[in-house]
Amino acid sequence: MRSSLSQSTQMRQDLKINPRLYQAMDLLYMPLLDLQQHLKQELLNNPFLDLVEDDEEEEDETEDAAETAVEEPQTPEKDEIDWEEILLDGFDTGGHREEREEREHFEPITVGTRDLGDHLRDQVALLELTPRQALIADEFIGNVNDDGYLAASVSEIVVALNDMARSAAEAAGREIAESMLYTQAEGEEMLAIVQTLDPPGIAARDLKECLLLQLREAGLQQSVPYRLVRDCFDELINHRWSEISKRFGISATDVQAAADEIAKLDPKPGLRYSARSDNYIIPDLVVDKIDEQYHVFLNDANLPRLKLSKAYQDIARDKKKFDGENKEFISSKLNSANWMIQAIEQRRQTMLKVMNYIVERQREFFEKGVQFLKPLTLREVAEVINMHESTVSRVTNEKYVQTPRGVLPLKFFFSSGLATADGEDVSARGIKAQLQKLVEDEDPKRPLTDQAIVNILRESGVQIARRTVAKYRDQLGVLPARMRKRV
Repeated sequence: MRSSLSQSTQMRQDLKINPRLYQAMDLLYMPLLDLQQHLKQELLNNPFLDLVEDDEEEEDETEDAAETAVEEPQTPEKDEIDWEEILLDGFDTGGHREEREEREHFEPITVGTRDLGDHLRDQVALLELTPRQALIADEFIGNVNDDGYLAASVSEIVVALNDMARSAAEAAGREIAESMLYTQAEGEEMLAIVQTLDPPGIAARDLKECLLLQLREAGLQQSVPYRLVRDCFDELINHRWSEISKRFGISATDVQAAADEIAKLDPKPGLRYSARSDNYIIPDLVVDKIDEQYHVFLNDANLPRLKLSKAYQDIARDKKKFDGENKEFISSKLNSANWMIQAIEQRRQTMLKVMNYIVERQREFFEKGVQFLKPLTLREVAEVINMHESTVSRVTNEKYVQTPRGVLPLKFFFSSGLATADGEDVSARGIKAQLQKLVEDEDPKRPLTDQAIVNILRESGVQIARRTVAKYRDQLGVLPARMRKRV
């Protein structure tokens, strides 16, 4: 075959998305706090945008009254700001340049927070350790993860310390004696010291050791719970009460009582000193019940209200004064400001449409609770409000609503459905709530099996398979019937 170059003409359709459409989609996606920061930034970048103040009407009345009053002679100190000059000079602040006060600007500094490592090092500093011991102690602390467990073995930590010692000696041009290297015994000895620090159970290598350390700290080495964890941990976590009872010669009731005491211990002791910051939720929407009717409001009181700047509009109207780059710049900024105001309003209307339909569809949930939540999909909402499914997805993403039943994510109201005997659908989330209540109300001595739960739900008209019940039970963190049984 011969390769050659050729030209041809063809017609095709390409979908090109306007950059402003991308921005509009981003505005829909933004939670309340992100949108607030975005609008503040837009106010700084676009001179044609201005804030709508709450007392703007009062100011207008004051200005009208001032216009009717006798005009005072204007002094040079009260010269009006030349907005045209400001616009052409790059939006500098008005007034005489020499009179402007220079202000020092301070960058915000992140405040340091204390974590688990800091807490442990403070305790090590109070111990009487040699520099050699302090170094290995710090290495152990550095290998404790957020949960409080040792993330590396003792041998790995010792090897790492010795490698650092050899590298330091090599950099200094000398050799290090074998007697100066750390040994496994030193590592084990230091681990024992670190494991005595607060919180109890710290630096454990597994869950079993973590529980034993906590029981030892409480002085319960001779107790039944300590013996159960030490000698039959596998049987304990699998709730084999009968096997443990026969092995230790105690009643199954005593075994369960000891297991209950063990369950009170902290499986992740390091988390109480975690440096993770608290996450506060500010709802984007509010649903209130007024006169037996549910009403939807936007929680946007603290959101900057935008309007077109009257001063810059007046300047833009006189098109004869501007040409070239200035004219293009003014046109671009003015159009951008107009579009931003429209996009924000469109976002508000879209969110209200989506939430109003959710309230209409899920009224029984608001009246009776989660068991009456109906199945709902993004496509269903999109068809009702005549918008694309992806638009609804952006509106509901990372958004929260304050309701009479608590602050909930909008995604909470969307779930798949199961058929009932009378042909209606019921939400999967509602089924989980029913399952959870059945387990809470069951007889501990005769817990409900998955098949028993299937039978109960079918009696109420819900058609569900046993494997689906097992899947929902796992998602709820509910143990199988055999492991929930009490004697």
